[in-house]
Amino acid sequence: MTDSLKILTDEIDRAGPIDLLSELIRIPSHRGLERQEEGVARVLAGYLESRGLEASLEEVVEGRPNLVCTLEGRAEGRHLLLCGHTDTVPLNEGDEGVGFSGLVREGWVEGRGSVDMKGGLAAMAAAIVALSRTGAWRKGKVTVAAVIDEEMESLGAEHLVASGFRADGAIVGEPTENRLCLGHKGLEWLEFRFRGKAAHGGTPDAGINAIDGAARFIELARTELIPQFARRADSLLGPPTLNFGTIRGGDQPSTVAAACTLTADRRSVPGETFDTMTDELQVLLARVEGEMPGLRTEVRRVAGGVATLEHVALKTDAADPVAVAVSKARETLYGSAGRPGDFPAWTDGSLLSGFGGIGTVILGPGDLRLAHSPREAIEVSQVLEAARLYALTALDFCHGDE
Repeated sequence: MTDSLKILTDEIDRAGPIDLLSELIRIPSHRGLERQEEGVARVLAGYLESRGLEASLEEVVEGRPNLVCTLEGRAEGRHLLLCGHTDTVPLNEGDEGVGFSGLVREGWVEGRGSVDMKGGLAAMAAAIVALSRTGAWRKGKVTVAAVIDEEMESLGAEHLVASGFRADGAIVGEPTENRLCLGHKGLEWLEFRFRGKAAHGGTPDAGINAIDGAARFIELARTELIPQFARRADSLLGPPTLNFGTIRGGDQPSTVAAACTLTADRRSVPGETFDTMTDELQVLLARVEGEMPGLRTEVRRVAGGVATLEHVALKTDAADPVAVAVSKARETLYGSAGRPGDFPAWTDGSLLSGFGGIGTVILGPGDLRLAHSPREAIEVSQVLEAARLYALTALDFCHGDE
């Protein structure tokens, strides 16, 4: 370990990211709570301010603030954004598991949000504190933004972009086990409505069965649309996907179903938009209507999935300066940069890149397979390593031409 890395590591350890993480986990911040993320944002602000940094809380909606904290050098240089979200999903119904314990046990920190993604937030906060204390920070800016509502409409990231915030590069700290990810597919939640005509189950020909219409639509999607996706496969992200997630319809077994609703998860690749995706689905819906005269169909977004900005795909070139800086940081810490990959879930990085014009990558501590699970937990070592990677990346990215 070089002297400069040892100094940085020591400062990160002194910054106490694991104690901070435990405290953040113990503050529930899931949907359904009044002033949902405020407690987390205020603890983060207190942590940063007690260590000599200035943090501002900007209300996105009442009682739900984004936190922004910037460390600025004496000279001009690049601006790096470290971005994470303060909300979580609720505890699992029927199995609360480790709950909001924040317990540190056998090298792991347990509790809801440890992986997704309070571990990343704690690492980012420790990184900016360490950078402010080593004396190595000379030029450029690094900003930590802790935003609300990523698990629902991404109101926090939308607010950040709409506010005019700009940076030269960004890292979103979602759980990648500290591997570099260059992008992910876009995401739309779609709702399909089928309206038929009720009749007695003993005389089904007198009605129009909306469930039959939905079943026929699913069949067409699976046999004619989804097979086309392979031809659209992106070199990094792979092919688009379509998954039917829920179905609701009918009143009782002896009544022809007059209504049926499907919901689906549609993952997109670069070049696809909401309009192009829904246009091809409406072609299939029109065919079903033609086969079942009197049936009416509709496709639209699921309410609550998107605020105003499309959840487009994210793809950043491996030669982008922020990706290069992350790779150098990984090489310094691990001896090898490793091969960049893609992230299987959607992130706020899509909005930062697609609408904020910021070159964005994803890297953070934690195993995504444990996120949202009853026994969600994160390795202490990964949180500490993430903080080092963030700090090393910031130094290279902002001081790179020295």
